[in-house]
Amino acid sequence: MPPTPTLFDAHLHIIEPGFPLTENNGFLPQPFTCHDYITRMAASHVVGGAVVSGSFQGFDQSYLLHALKRLGRGYVGVTQVPASIADDDIVELHAAGVRAVRFNLKRGGSEDITHLDSLSRRVFELAGWHTELYVDAHDLVDMLPTIGKLPAISIDHLGLSSDGLPHLLRLAEQGAKVKATGFGRVDFDVASALRQLYAANPECLMFGTDLPSTRAPRAYQDDDLNLIMETFDETAANKILVANALALYRPASLT
Repeated sequence: MPPTPTLFDAHLHIIEPGFPLTENNGFLPQPFTCHDYITRMAASHVVGGAVVSGSFQGFDQSYLLHALKRLGRGYVGVTQVPASIADDDIVELHAAGVRAVRFNLKRGGSEDITHLDSLSRRVFELAGWHTELYVDAHDLVDMLPTIGKLPAISIDHLGLSSDGLPHLLRLAEQGAKVKATGFGRVDFDVASALRQLYAANPECLMFGTDLPSTRAPRAYQDDDLNLIMETFDETAANKILVANALALYRPASLT
């Protein structure tokens, strides 16, 4: 039996009871605690991960700070902040382990897209944060001139649609990161898309579980991780499962 691969989980959500939630399009998630995540991934060799703020968590930072303390130094945060956030608050969030700002074009709950350029540049200059976009890549065509000039970006869930894949490949060639996550959300052959993206830029892909897979047609399965091992050789798989994400997120465990 092959050894269990090492994994930096580049996309997971934590939903702890007692922290603020905002109904999003009639949806409120069920709890998925730090303990739930640790238990679910106990059989995997997880060395860290990125806790991503969902639409239903809005601008609340309290749950995220709690989760990062609970999960430990290998974990970082991807948060949603208003454009009005003070510089000192960004610096404090960075010290607590936050490494990126998220714009959720698919579900909302984040800052308006009109602030994408200014806020992305500001957090990068202050704290070295990149910007993460949850968006159907089909809708990126009008945004490509702006996105292509941002200091550092990542696109969630393989861009979601086959129609968007050409735009995603173009961004990958320009240096954008792409999350190999949410395989149950997309409308195309995942292995084929992964091969194309890796060929476009071996540094772009970052695997994540997307747990607990809120609102996904199919939740994360261990076979999603196995697909990486079946599709790529050991060197490529290590980039996708660990190295590319560690280089971008810079968790405290590496400093």
